[in-house]
Amino acid sequence: MSTGIKPQGLAGVVAGRTALSTVGKAGEGLTYRGYDIEQLAELSCFEEVAYLLLYGELPKKHELDGFRNRLLAKRCIPGKLREILERLPATAHPMDVLRTGCSALGCLEPESDDNTSERHAAERLLATFPAMLMIWYHHAHNSKQIDTESTQESIAGHFLDLLHGSSPSDDHRRALDVSLILYAEHEFNASTFTARICTSTLSDFYSAISAAIGTLRGPLHGGANEAAMALIQQFSSPDDAEQGILQALAHKEKIMGFGHRVYRDRDPRSDIIQKWAVRLGKEIGDKILYPVSQRIDEVMSREKKLFPNLDFYSASAYHFLGIPTNLFTPIFVFARTAGWGAHIFEQRADNRLIRPSADYIGPDSRPYLTIDKR
Repeated sequence: MSTGIKPQGLAGVVAGRTALSTVGKAGEGLTYRGYDIEQLAELSCFEEVAYLLLYGELPKKHELDGFRNRLLAKRCIPGKLREILERLPATAHPMDVLRTGCSALGCLEPESDDNTSERHAAERLLATFPAMLMIWYHHAHNSKQIDTESTQESIAGHFLDLLHGSSPSDDHRRALDVSLILYAEHEFNASTFTARICTSTLSDFYSAISAAIGTLRGPLHGGANEAAMALIQQFSSPDDAEQGILQALAHKEKIMGFGHRVYRDRDPRSDIIQKWAVRLGKEIGDKILYPVSQRIDEVMSREKKLFPNLDFYSASAYHFLGIPTNLFTPIFVFARTAGWGAHIFEQRADNRLIRPSADYIGPDSRPYLTIDKR
């Protein structure tokens, strides 16, 4: 029987130690290995941040150049993996496509026992996830086989090039690059904790990432930006949005993209991506989407004292980049693979099987009755 009140969902429970990121004791900021997220988003690039997370320090120029060159060399998709991706139907969930691609690559190129294998696996997935998604997307939706080669050196530029079939503008590439930085790592969230649990059993790198993708697929973790986009697109004007949100709140409906489990007053990432949503919207002459988003933000602040999280304004920014809504969450995977990989490295470096106890709430001991006496 239960012996006391236990936190549901492990809220507030310290489940382990990490040197990778923290929101601080007050839940008012975010740092990656001690570096403030606002500085990283302004001054860094995603590849530099991925290196920081995976290998512990900001890279020197020759280290960053070497890292970028390795990622470029590891973009190639094996023929057998392409065949698998092109067999998946258009109705497949894009997150299932990435999970399948990750698992298949692990079968084709299994992790070995040498010390460099985990680094190769992390870099291989960072390099190939955009191409995996685009091979499936164009074949399933456009009946087209694409060449995944690109002159774009960055992961953000590579994805946008493959998606649109042309080189992105500097603004578009940078906007997506910043969003990847913002999504790269976030302490012991559900998918990261899943990856660490899987790793603690001494499973392989690809299994841990596949498990993390499966967890991120859930709408309470990874689908909030898609849900936010669906919400925003319901409304034709800011006034229409205000009326609709007030009605939804009156019916106790959850408004996706607001509030956060670990932040008290604001999500520091939201302000950063909001500025990009404004900038991108102006470029295309948007008169509806961002104003609607802003009004929803105002209503939620006034009525519920809730702040937008990273997902809310990411939805507008991604839409202005011409990214289909059902591909929003897979972009989360592109970014978070850096954080997941770093957590796998960290778990392996000081491993102990993660096996918590449960608070039993079932019946006391009961006698077994044979079926004729029940």
